[in-house]
Amino acid sequence: MLGRLAGAVVAACSILLGASPTLAKPDKTECIVGAKPGGGFDLTCRLLGGTLQAANLIDRPMSYTYMEGGVGATAYNHIIGTRPGDPGAIVAVSTGSALLLAQKKFGAHDENAVRWVGALGAEFGSVIVAPDSPHKTLKDLVEGIKANPSEFSVAGGGAVGSQDWMKAALIFRAAGQDPKKMRYIALEGGGPVVTNILGGHVKIGSSDIAEFLPHHKSGKVRVLAVMSSERLTGDAKDIPTAKEQGYDILWTVWRGLYIGPKVSDADYNWWVEIVEKLSKTPEFRKEQESRGLYPFPSFGKTFADHVKADVARFKVLAQEAGLIK
Repeated sequence: MLGRLAGAVVAACSILLGASPTLAKPDKTECIVGAKPGGGFDLTCRLLGGTLQAANLIDRPMSYTYMEGGVGATAYNHIIGTRPGDPGAIVAVSTGSALLLAQKKFGAHDENAVRWVGALGAEFGSVIVAPDSPHKTLKDLVEGIKANPSEFSVAGGGAVGSQDWMKAALIFRAAGQDPKKMRYIALEGGGPVVTNILGGHVKIGSSDIAEFLPHHKSGKVRVLAVMSSERLTGDAKDIPTAKEQGYDILWTVWRGLYIGPKVSDADYNWWVEIVEKLSKTPEFRKEQESRGLYPFPSFGKTFADHVKADVARFKVLAQEAGLIK
C-alpha cells in the first residue's frame, strides 16, 4: 500500500513539474542560421526563439549563430561533423534544403544524417503573368505553352535547379514540354521577378505566394494559381489552386528544424514536444501569421517522413529535368 502511494506521489509531482522520463530540457538553446541575417532561415530561428521565450517555454533567451554557405550545406555539415550530440543546438531548414539534398549538393551526407524535429509553418508556390496578359487562367497558360513554348520566358528567384525553377518546370511539364528547353532568367527574389514581368521582359513569374500577393492585390500582376492542396485563407482566398484547375502541381515551402544525429532520444523528444506545444500557443500563431506563414503541423516522425518523401520526389524531378543522373 505504501509503495503504491509513494509511486502515485512521484507520478503526480512529475506531472505538476512538467517532468517526463523520456524528455530532457537543455540548459541553453541555440538556433543555427545557415545563411546571412534576414533570410528565410533567420526568420525560422527568430520565430522559434522569440515565441519560445514569449510563451515562457525556455528559461533564458535563445542565441543565434549565422553560418553562411551552400544554402544550409555548411550548417548541415557542421552539426553532423562537429556537434552531432549537442542537445541545445537546433538548425533551421526548408524545402530548399531538401531540394539540394536531392541533388547531392550537401556533400557526403544525405537526408538520413540528422534528426528532423518539426515544421514552424509553410508558404506555397505560385505563378504570375502581367495584368494585361491574355492568359486569364492556368489552363490558358498551359495551353499557350503547349502551342508555342519558345514564346514563354520565365523569371524566378534562384538559379536553374532552384525551387522557382522547379515550379516553372512543373508547369512546362504539364504542357508536355521539356523543362530543360525552358528559357529561364535567374533573379534575386520575387521583387525583381515582378519588375521583369511589368517591364515585359518575361511572360511568366515563379515564386512564393507571399512574394506576389501584395502586387496581385494592387493589380500590378495576376496570380494564376497557388500550388497548395487547398485554397489558402486571408487575402489569398480568391486565388484558385493549380489542383482545382485540373493540374497536379503542388509546391509546399515548409520551414522547419533539425538537430544532430547523436542527440539522445530524451533531448530529441523534448525538442519535438516543445515545438509542437509552441505551435498551439497564441503568441506563436500571431507571429506565424505576421511572417506570412501558413499553419503546417508536422512534428517528429511525421515531419521526418515528410522531408524524406520530398527528397525522394525531388530526386525524380531533378532526374527528369536532367539536373542529376
